[in-house]
Amino acid sequence: MAALPVLLAMSAGAAATTATNAAPAAPMKTCFLYSNPIGESGWTYQHEQARKAIATSMAGKVTTKYVENVAEGPDAERVIRNFVQEGCKLIFTPSFGFMEPTIKVARQAPKVIFMNGTGYRTAPNVGAYNARYYEGRYLEGVLAGHLSKKGLAGYVSAFPIPEVLQGLNAFTLGMRSVNPNAQVKLIWVNAWYDPGKERAAANTLLTLGVDLLTYDTSSVAVVTAGEEKGVPTVGYYSDMSRFGPKTNLTSVVQTWTGFYTKTIEDVLAGRWKAAHTVGGLREGMIKMAPLNASVPADVREKFAAAEKDITEGRLHPFAGPILDQSGKQRVAAGQVLGAAELDKMNFLVNGIDGTPPK
Repeated sequence: MAALPVLLAMSAGAAATTATNAAPAAPMKTCFLYSNPIGESGWTYQHEQARKAIATSMAGKVTTKYVENVAEGPDAERVIRNFVQEGCKLIFTPSFGFMEPTIKVARQAPKVIFMNGTGYRTAPNVGAYNARYYEGRYLEGVLAGHLSKKGLAGYVSAFPIPEVLQGLNAFTLGMRSVNPNAQVKLIWVNAWYDPGKERAAANTLLTLGVDLLTYDTSSVAVVTAGEEKGVPTVGYYSDMSRFGPKTNLTSVVQTWTGFYTKTIEDVLAGRWKAAHTVGGLREGMIKMAPLNASVPADVREKFAAAEKDITEGRLHPFAGPILDQSGKQRVAAGQVLGAAELDKMNFLVNGIDGTPPK
């Protein structure tokens, strides 16, 4: 009987040793699906910059993997399923066209967390995220309104989905807030990334007499076309000044590192909840690249004032009155287009010369 306390003590010591020597939790495998090549700028490039930052700052907590240039549809579903089979516990799918494949796979993988970028559908293990890109596009329109001598801008656009229409309409409204007679000539290229089509569209717009170019596609083609022809551009996704050092006036820059870091931290801490998160200038999910040295001081002041007003909530790009191409009132005076209406936007505002969405 006297030996029993000794045995118990030895067992307790062994248990303590086992607990002390227990292997740390394995890093969480976090995977990213990209619709375009990473390239040197653009939508995918900005997400990849965030992934690389996370891989460095959260080393030991997460490991990351990505697959680029995956078509929206069956190919995306296949890659997402592969991610699950490979042990990915958090999967980011930043493309509107990845929304349905993400939801479909998520139903069959309830222990995996999915985050779909620019979509709007959520589920118990699926969150959605987006940014108020239109805030930056409005500011670019303000800049264009001040600097376009003809009041005629050209816009190369990808697809008539709500997110794209928000940016296109906001740019036009910003331009017309300075010059009420300004016009925006629009060409759809029906592609997110097709440098040949984008360049051809930019050149066509130049033949139509525009004196400023912008776009929402993912290559550098429009900016480089503007640089070659000496025509000002305003950029999107990334800071495009290195591709148009003389002619690129500014860009709407998407910044995802902070959001991705917080999402991962929430998952690791067990506090993640499915939600639809949308941020803008105030939250730092977008920012404006520095203005080109050619922008006059008085225009800089007006641009900065508009940026401050949007950031602090005094100016909303979609405050009424707003008319569509046909002259129909879409937003009454004193009203502001709400988030739910923005998510379903299906019209072009007055001042755009181009084919409306069907």
